[in-house]
Amino acid sequence: MAVQNKLKVGVLGCGVISQAAHLEACVRANHAELHAICDVARDLVEKMSGKYNPNRAYYDYDAMLADPDVEAVVIGIADQFHVPMAKKALLAGKHVLVEKPLGVTIEECEELEDIVRSTNLILQVGNMKRFDPGIAYARNFIQQEMGEMLALKAWYCDSTYRYVVTENVMPVMVTSEAAKKPEGNPKQDKQRYYMMTHGSHLVDTARFLGGEIESVHAWHSERFGAHNWLCTIEFANGTVGQLDLTVAVRMDWHEGFQVYGEHGSVIAKTYNPWLFKASEVEVFSAKDGLYRKPLGADAHFYKLQLDGFADTILNGSPMMGAGVHDGVQNMRAMVALARSAEMGGGKVKLSDVSGAV
Repeated sequence: MAVQNKLKVGVLGCGVISQAAHLEACVRANHAELHAICDVARDLVEKMSGKYNPNRAYYDYDAMLADPDVEAVVIGIADQFHVPMAKKALLAGKHVLVEKPLGVTIEECEELEDIVRSTNLILQVGNMKRFDPGIAYARNFIQQEMGEMLALKAWYCDSTYRYVVTENVMPVMVTSEAAKKPEGNPKQDKQRYYMMTHGSHLVDTARFLGGEIESVHAWHSERFGAHNWLCTIEFANGTVGQLDLTVAVRMDWHEGFQVYGEHGSVIAKTYNPWLFKASEVEVFSAKDGLYRKPLGADAHFYKLQLDGFADTILNGSPMMGAGVHDGVQNMRAMVALARSAEMGGGKVKLSDVSGAV
């Protein structure tokens, strides 16, 4: 594709995640523009059109996909619709940025991976923490300076106070009775919902920093309405790691990681994503005996994610974001963690699992 300045994007879904992240990312992006929006809820489309002023507004997804000016689609809808809508977009010749998790079963994610390969189009999964400047800096240090990894520890602990924070910093949400919802109530099974929603971030960060996960041991406990998973993971490179997923801790947002290596170490504190504040990262290099702390001045992860997606499509730049293979492997890791927890900590290989969390 010839180099051009802006990728013309169509956003599917005018609900919470699009209002909180994707629509604003499109209007803030350097390499993308909001060409179209689409939702079956006409009132949402009209309100978001008035706020974000897209070139076109659609109430029918097929009509948006038929628009020759739409080059890529951002899919910001319920998990159960991710794979079917991503398939439609790919088969219509559109690149795809789809919210995490990639899907709800391993099998449907693998089927989507086959379609991505056959179409030769770009599909990126919305694990936007890869675009956190602090986390990106940590990964570069790990890959370029730290040498062999000894151990990795990572934690994602949602807080009981997160909604107090987010209600103050997120836009006031517009809802609609006409919005399309998946069958049943996916949020009713809290154990599954927390793993899919929050575990998808924790697993992807672990893989982004440490490489492929080969097997897991996990324990799950539920007390006073809170859920905790403590996990030991084995990476393909032989490194052993530990993961802590807790929803919700009785304290402030608690997320971060520690990595110990041959020539240095990394310690990171990650903030509630809606604060748009880069992770506070400190690396120590044994080569010069110095600690370094980067400043991530631009920490609008969703904007940076969209710009990276557009740069890959328009200019052929290497993909920094999570690709379809990452989406599949993240799904496998979450299913493996769920299966291991059911066994009381038994070892489960990612290659052996199937189905859903």
